[in-house]
Amino acid sequence: MAGTFAQLHFHIIFSTKDRTPSIDPAWRPRLWEYLGGIVVAEGATPLQIGGVADHVHLLVTLRPRHHLPDFIQKLKAGSSGWVHREFPEAGMWWQNGYGAFTVSHSGLLGVRRYILGQETRHKTMTFQEEFRLCLDKHGIEYDERYLWG
Repeated sequence: MAGTFAQLHFHIIFSTKDRTPSIDPAWRPRLWEYLGGIVVAEGATPLQIGGVADHVHLLVTLRPRHHLPDFIQKLKAGSSGWVHREFPEAGMWWQNGYGAFTVSHSGLLGVRRYILGQETRHKTMTFQEEFRLCLDKHGIEYDERYLWG
């Protein structure tokens, strides 16, 4: 084959440190835009970004050259730096870990809708419940003792 062809869609989830509700609704859309700018600057494509006060979801398309842990580190470092500069009173920090789940091309619309429904979903479900469901859905084993850090 003369070229490399890949569709690498990821649903990425990470929370604030200790799941503190520090992402204020007043500037939340600006944070989502900033995260999207980091995605673009890294040569990836943002498809949907959203979340609530204690966590964020990103649906992105990466290229074969991307290294997922480095990509997520850049998202977290860049966005937390921006929040600290723009809203120092927020005291917002990201938790160390993350979840990253592959998404098929046919599953993109469903994940977009899922991300858009975060405000409604989290009226009745905690982040911990949601994240456990994602892990279970993707068949990822975990030990609850080490899940939340």
